[in-house]
Amino acid sequence: MAVNKPFISSSFSYETLEEKLDVKPKGSSLLIGIPKEDSFNENRIALTPEGVGVLVANGHGVVIESNAGKGSNYSDRDYSEAGAKIVFDKTEIFNCDIIVKSAPVSEADCELLQPNTTIISPIHMAIMKKSILEKMMEKKVTAVSFENLKDDSGHNPIVRSMSEIAGSAVMLIAGQYLSNANNGKGVLVGGISGIPPTKVIIIGAGIVGENAARTALAMGASVKVFDNSIYRLKRLQNNIGVRMWTSVLEPKILSKQLKSCDVAIGALSGAAGRTPVVVTEEMVSNMRPGSVIVDVSIDHGGCFETSMVTSHEKPVFTKFDIIHYCVPNIPSGFARTASQAISNVLMPLLIETGEDGGIDNIVWHKVNIRSGLYLFKGSLTNFYLSERFDLKYTDLNLLIASRR
Repeated sequence: MAVNKPFISSSFSYETLEEKLDVKPKGSSLLIGIPKEDSFNENRIALTPEGVGVLVANGHGVVIESNAGKGSNYSDRDYSEAGAKIVFDKTEIFNCDIIVKSAPVSEADCELLQPNTTIISPIHMAIMKKSILEKMMEKKVTAVSFENLKDDSGHNPIVRSMSEIAGSAVMLIAGQYLSNANNGKGVLVGGISGIPPTKVIIIGAGIVGENAARTALAMGASVKVFDNSIYRLKRLQNNIGVRMWTSVLEPKILSKQLKSCDVAIGALSGAAGRTPVVVTEEMVSNMRPGSVIVDVSIDHGGCFETSMVTSHEKPVFTKFDIIHYCVPNIPSGFARTASQAISNVLMPLLIETGEDGGIDNIVWHKVNIRSGLYLFKGSLTNFYLSERFDLKYTDLNLLIASRR
C-alpha cells in the first residue's frame, strides 16, 4: 500500500513567526498615602522621612497626615523637607492609590477606603474581623500584609526585623524589672566577678529566642533554651557560635529549671493561630519570688498560663510574687528603630512597583510578592482567612493569569 508523502507546494511561503515576549511596561508615578495611626499601642510609622525622600526623588508623590510620625519622634517638618505633602484631613490620605499603614485596617479605615485602592499594612490574624474583610472585598481593594510578605530569598523581612527588635529588647526589659527602681529584687542581669550569673530561661528558639539569647549572653547571663524543634535549637547554636544548654519542651525538666531562674522569656510562635500554653500556673507559683516573666508570644495568646495582656502605659502585673510583662507589639516601644526596619523593606518595594507600572504588574513579574497578598481586586486570596470566616477563596495565580 502506497504511503501518502507530504505535499509541499512552491506557491506557499513558509516563514517563522516572531516570538512574543512579556515586555515590562513603562514605569508609572505612584501617589502614596500615610495616615496617622489611632490604634492602641501603635507608635510606628511605615515610611521614615529618609524613605519618603528616596520615593519623591524617584518621581512618586507622598501625602502624610499631620503628626503621623510623632510616635517615632519624626516631625511634620522632617517629612515636609523630604518632599511629602502634609494634610490635616484623613479623607485626603484615603484618596491616594496606595495606602501604607503600620497598624491593621480598622472599621473607621474601611469607611474612608476608596474603590480599587491598594493597602499595605499588618493583618493581625488574632483580631481580624469578618466585617472588615467583607467591606474591603466590596470596595475591590488589593491588600498586602506585612506578616506574609516575602523577599527574594523566601524570608518574611518585616516579621524577621520585628522579631529581632523584640528579642533584643526582652533582656533590656527584664533587666529593668529586676532592678530596685521598678520594685524588682535588685539583681543585676549578668552579675559580676565572684557572684553567680543571672539565670535566664528562653522558651522558643526562633528569631525572638535567638536574639534574646544573644543579648543575654552578651550581658553575662547563664542561658538555657527550650524548643521542640531540634533543627531550630541546632540553628540557634550555630548562629550564636556557642554550645549552649538546650532541651526539648519536657514539662519536668522545664519545671525544674523555672524554679531556680531569675528571668523566663516566652518566645514561642503561634504558627497555626494560638501559641500553645507550655508553662502552667503551678510551674509559675513554684518560681522564685521577684523573678520576671516576659511573654513575647502574648501577641498570639501567650505561652504562660498566668499571662494577661498589658499595655505600654501599665506594662506589668504581679501574680504569685512573679512580675509579668505581657505587652503585645513590643517593637512599638522602640518605634523609631521599628519604623526604620519597616521603611527599609517597603521603600524599595514601592520603587519597584512604580518601575513595573503598578501593583498588578509587579505581582505578575515577582512571584514572591504574591504570598503577601490576601485580597486582590476584592477577591480573597488567603486560604486561612477564607476557612476561618467562611468566605469564598480564589486562587491568586489563576486570578492574575486570567487578567493578562
